[in-house]
Amino acid sequence: MQKLNIAILSYRSAKYGGGQGVYVKDISMALSIMGHKVDVISGPPYPELYKDVRLIKLPGLNLFETFSFKDRFKKLIKKKKKSINDYYEFISVFFGGFPEMKTFGDRANIFIKNNSNYDVIIDNQSISYGMIEIQKRLPFIEIIHHPITFDFKHELEASKKIKYKISRYRWYSFLKMQKKVAPQIQSIITPSQSSKNGIIKDFKCKEKNITVINNGLDASEFKPIEGVKRNPFRLITTASADVPLKGLDFSLKALKKLMNEFPEVHLIVIGKIKKNGHTQRLIEKLKIEEKVFFKSDITKTEIVDLYSKSSVAIVSSLYEGFGYPVIEAMSCEVPLIATNVSSIPELTKEFAILVDPKNDQMIADSVRKVFMDYQKYKEIAVKGRQRVIEGFNWAKITHEYEDIIQRKIREFKKC
Repeated sequence: MQKLNIAILSYRSAKYGGGQGVYVKDISMALSIMGHKVDVISGPPYPELYKDVRLIKLPGLNLFETFSFKDRFKKLIKKKKKSINDYYEFISVFFGGFPEMKTFGDRANIFIKNNSNYDVIIDNQSISYGMIEIQKRLPFIEIIHHPITFDFKHELEASKKIKYKISRYRWYSFLKMQKKVAPQIQSIITPSQSSKNGIIKDFKCKEKNITVINNGLDASEFKPIEGVKRNPFRLITTASADVPLKGLDFSLKALKKLMNEFPEVHLIVIGKIKKNGHTQRLIEKLKIEEKVFFKSDITKTEIVDLYSKSSVAIVSSLYEGFGYPVIEAMSCEVPLIATNVSSIPELTKEFAILVDPKNDQMIADSVRKVFMDYQKYKEIAVKGRQRVIEGFNWAKITHEYEDIIQRKIREFKKC
């Protein structure tokens, strides 16, 4: 394949605290290794990138860096050459919205209009009005990891107070834009069949416009560390605290059920706890403060070390468009317990114990089962790592991306 000039757009790409930054770093690196010239054009927070990938910053106000009105107002005042997007961003956040996808899309559209020397543009899930304009000028592919309608649905279900429900409608107001834009996108890549089904149903996209390509994982990085001993009663999970979609409540309740039988059992949570938030209150209510340890803003090396020292991994999510924690645990040969929802069974196949969502008793029973017959589940975990190596390696996946990119370029030239 000829070497291309590729732009990857990402409205935010934090290197810690979510899959967006992980995906942007990995896919840009994979395409660069294949010889393509790759620019990542990102809003803040910015990603950590492979040395041969260029980062182009499209600064917004980055208002979610602080929750102080005074500090947010300072960000607006201090920005030079303010645009209408800056004022829109500030006002939207003031009223409880999340405008970054829309404002980034507008900024990206202006940038691409003035820098049109790219062979293809790949957008990482902004699904914004600006993408429609970019699609008219250059070959364009939208990445939709999963429709955010699922996040909205689960947060509404978890909301008990009217005030909180109203705040969720304000926050997710960007979905109106995405539901208008997504059906107009002519080429979409999504990482699972489950996500494809959701995109068709909730965004009303045509099936022919959507291609399923799994995300990848570098199994040479995510692997058991030789010589590191697993703590026999350590559980590990990855979850954003106070995000209902991740189902952390049920892992915590399962831990409580196991404590009498296994006094040394404890849980490592890769994620950040919100001070005085729902998760902290639940931990205090269950009286498990000394059994739960949160690890946030940690490197990939530190994550692998945590997996290597754990005996059971739990993914208690209520929905996953593509569950990185699933394949990370499998790649590190940790016996895995995961919910049987959305993309998770696609990823695990027979190499995990699958449980019903919102069922802490099933999680506890499954952990007990692993503890009581560890060798059996360790052997299953070894096979799970092989599944990751064969099914989710970036070399294979990058070739699939290249096929879609070539096809898109050919189609665009015919127009």
